[in-house]
Amino acid sequence: MNRSSNVTDPSSAVLDAEPAPLLRVEHLSIDLPGPAGQVRVVDDVSFTVAEGRTTGLIGESGSGKTMTATAIIGLLPAGAAVSGRMAWHGEDLVTMAEQDRRRLRGRGIAMIFQDPQAALDPTQTIGRQVGEILRRGGMPAKEVRRTVIDLLDRVGIPNPETRHAQYPHQYSGGLRQRAMVATALAGSPQLILADEPTTALDVTVQARILALLRRVRDEEGMAMLLVSHDLRVMAHVADEVVVMYAGRICEVGSGREVLNSPAHPYTRALVVSVPAVRSKTAIAEPLPGNPVSPAERPSGCPFHPRCAKAQDRCRSEVPQMRQVAAGRQVACHFPEEA
Repeated sequence: MNRSSNVTDPSSAVLDAEPAPLLRVEHLSIDLPGPAGQVRVVDDVSFTVAEGRTTGLIGESGSGKTMTATAIIGLLPAGAAVSGRMAWHGEDLVTMAEQDRRRLRGRGIAMIFQDPQAALDPTQTIGRQVGEILRRGGMPAKEVRRTVIDLLDRVGIPNPETRHAQYPHQYSGGLRQRAMVATALAGSPQLILADEPTTALDVTVQARILALLRRVRDEEGMAMLLVSHDLRVMAHVADEVVVMYAGRICEVGSGREVLNSPAHPYTRALVVSVPAVRSKTAIAEPLPGNPVSPAERPSGCPFHPRCAKAQDRCRSEVPQMRQVAAGRQVACHFPEEA
């Protein structure tokens, strides 16, 4: 690898990885109000999501993953300021009118939230919640019932004819997450945003939910943006991986290549902290230090205070995204061989 290669524009380098993306995020930045003024929690983020494929957003808590996904579906908190572009079928989600965003939610883009117990209404039956978007679309009540039962059956909820009339508290954690998947599928979306969909589940249930998401994606031909801090999840599901740190992208590439041959020191630190991703016999190496708060992002490379290879340039100059191999980009002044 030639480390003196020209720096490429992150949008062109990252976005050219997929010739016809379903979603194209370009230079997305998000500012949220804080005690001392606006805080940039997502900074100049660019990536694509291709039809029929899963793109993973990975990083520690506070890296901007969930905020990015929330911006795509248009559910950012009050006071948020968004710049950049999110191209969806020739329209920009950033400038799209709110009434058009509401129509898009559920039918074009759906979201599976991290905590199904909090996302599901405890006063409504599961069947009513799964069928809400169908009723809003004018589907007759009998057809809604049949469709909901079919959806619950497809996502592996036993006895759907009975279960559809039950309430969230009558479901286990794994079944509630399956109900969330059914709710997301009800509108036949082209893109599903899955925000930490297995975090609160035990390992066995996690595996089942991940297998379900893969099967649904393949059967429906839809795209998926998977948000997770768990590299084991990404290793099983993601076709492409976007690694984020302190609101910025530090590495992009195929899931297999990024996890097997990380080019950014942060990605490498993530991988070696979870040895099961690469080798069952490897010894875990905990990440040094603590994640950087977006409100206290240091000068230069935001990872430099935790990086054993940091040099003076890293402390003063923000690294730009550049291509280090075919389909691989990294924002590092001194990347590893990819």
